Order: sequence, then structure tokens, then C-alpha cells
Amino acid sequence: MRHRLRHVAVVLLGALLLGTVGLAAGSWYGGRGAVPVSLDKALSAAQELLPRTEPIGSITALGYRYGVALAPDDLGSSQVELQYGGGADCALSERLRVAAETRGWQEFRDVPGSPCDGWRAERDGMSLTLTHLAYGPRLSMEPAAPRGFLAATITGTLLGAAAGAALFWLLARRRPRVPRLVGVLVTVALLPGAAMTWTDLATDGLAEPVWPLWQSLAPVLVPASLVLLLVLVIVLAKRQKPAVPAADAKPAARAGSPGAG
Repeated sequence: MRHRLRHVAVVLLGALLLGTVGLAAGSWYGGRGAVPVSLDKALSAAQELLPRTEPIGSITALGYRYGVALAPDDLGSSQVELQYGGGADCALSERLRVAAETRGWQEFRDVPGSPCDGWRAERDGMSLTLTHLAYGPRLSMEPAAPRGFLAATITGTLLGAAAGAALFWLLARRRPRVPRLVGVLVTVALLPGAAMTWTDLATDGLAEPVWPLWQSLAPVLVPASLVLLLVLVIVLAKRQKPAVPAADAKPAARAGSPGAG
């Protein structure tokens, strides 16, 4: 029973690790082709929500996550940020929420981490996020997920989970040390990225791209995995080295003494 439970745990681990990789790959594939957001489009949307209210500052930049620059047509790229005044008072943020609901913005989701109630909504291929800073609300606008994004993400997750479960099931059925070595290497290489990916998903959901995380970790995890592979191969080779044969037994003593008649 314990042996069977261990196999089940190993299979679930493989499904989780490679399923997370598949999720990242699927979200990257499904997020291609997003329509970039221009400053003019962002200002027009802001004027619709807050007529006769000008932002005190604006920033236009391409998306940049985990040290990886996104392409202009990637999900989360071409960000435009508009900063408003008003201080810590939440009245302007609440006014923005009401205006967005009446102007046809949809799929509202709460965004934690700000003094006032932050939220995210979508409309016309654009994602709008409101957060409240010490000096007032901030509107962040970026491309919304293209059509088919969710389907590609789910498909990638399922394919990765199936591949991971099959791989670790085969490794668990093998007795020699080499399959165990492969399982250890795959786990070491993928576990940090999987943990950080699910932490990111718990914070932002699929609104922020998660695939740049794997690209940023590759320069560290790939050399570390190669070093671990070398160490494990050396240790395995030493353990499998044949034992030194014992010295030949001394010749048996000749029967009788030399002077025996």
C-alpha cells in the first residue's frame, strides 16, 4: 500500500511540474496577437470615465516582467499608466468604478494591495486596472487577452500534465538508479519555476503573463541542473565501481614437517 501511494505521489508531482510548464507555454501561445494600446486610446478611455479631469502624469512603456521585455503584440505589453491626484481619499477611485460599470466595462475582478478597492476590467480589447497610491488613483491600460487565450492555456496545461504524469509513472516503475536520477533532475529544474508561477497566479491570475518567469530562470537553473547532473553521475559511477578482489589466499602449508621420514 505504501509503495502504491508513493507511485501516486510521484505521478502527481510530475503532472504538477510539467502541467505548470504547459500552462506557461499555452498562455504565451494564446497571448500572441494582442492589440497594442496607444497613449491616445488610453487618454480617450480615461476621458470617457473622468470627463474634465486631467491626469497629473502619464507613462507609456512596453511590458517588462521578470527582466524579460514582451513583444508589442504579447499579452501584457504596451502599457499606459495615468496617474491622478486626490491623495488618500477614495472618492475618485469609487467614482471611476461607477463610471466604468455604466460605460460597458466588463469582467470586473478585485486587485488586492491598495488602500482603496482596486479592480480590473476589460472592454474593446483593452484591460483597465485601477490601483490607489498615496497621492491618488492610478489607471493602468494594456492589451486584453486575445480570443482563444483561455482555450490555449487550458490545452497547454492538460498536455503538460499528461506528459508529466506519464514520464514520472515510467520513472517510478523502474528500479535502477538512472530513472531516479532523471526524476531528481527534472524536479530540481522545474520546482522553483512552478512554485513562483503559482504564487504569481494566486496574486494576478492570468491577467499578467507568467511565461517570462521561466525565461528569466533559465540562465540560473540550466547551469545548476548540469552541475547537479555531473555530481550525481560521478557519485553513481563510484558506487557502481566493482569491488577490489581479495588477495589470493596464502598457499596451504605442506603436509608434514621437512624432516619427516
